[in-house]
Amino acid sequence: MTEHQAGVTLPVDVEQIQRLLPHRYPFLLVDRVIEIEPGKSIAAIKNVTINEPFFQGHFPGHPVMPGVLIVEAMAQTAGLLTQITSQIDGQSGSPLFYLVKVDNARFSAVVAPGDQLRLEVSLKRLIRGMGLFEARALVDGKVVACCELMCAARSDK
Repeated sequence: MTEHQAGVTLPVDVEQIQRLLPHRYPFLLVDRVIEIEPGKSIAAIKNVTINEPFFQGHFPGHPVMPGVLIVEAMAQTAGLLTQITSQIDGQSGSPLFYLVKVDNARFSAVVAPGDQLRLEVSLKRLIRGMGLFEARALVDGKVVACCELMCAARSDK
């Protein structure tokens, strides 16, 4: 994507992210979008700091970011891909997607305070309101987690 495309300018900061996602502190787990290929892939950043509330109990004296929160950060990044793509395509009020399935989750290294997670998500397919995404999280260029995510558009029924 170019630096400025259809009202989206990189990097997408946290204030813009809050306009695209419903998540708020302490559960907003994406700080910045740094790359996007609309409808295909996205890269985002999560800065991991010692003041994250989960570090108080996970684990005292040995802070480790919970794997489920790394998966959630990847899912939020997938949500940003769908929301930014809809915005670029001129669709207003695009549906909110919910995480419905996580497959093949693998965790290969500990994520600790001071790490910067690079979240990379690519869309494998989007059919009838269901999106299938490949996701991975990296620290210093090394994959620390990966999974497949399935998300479904919210149904107001």
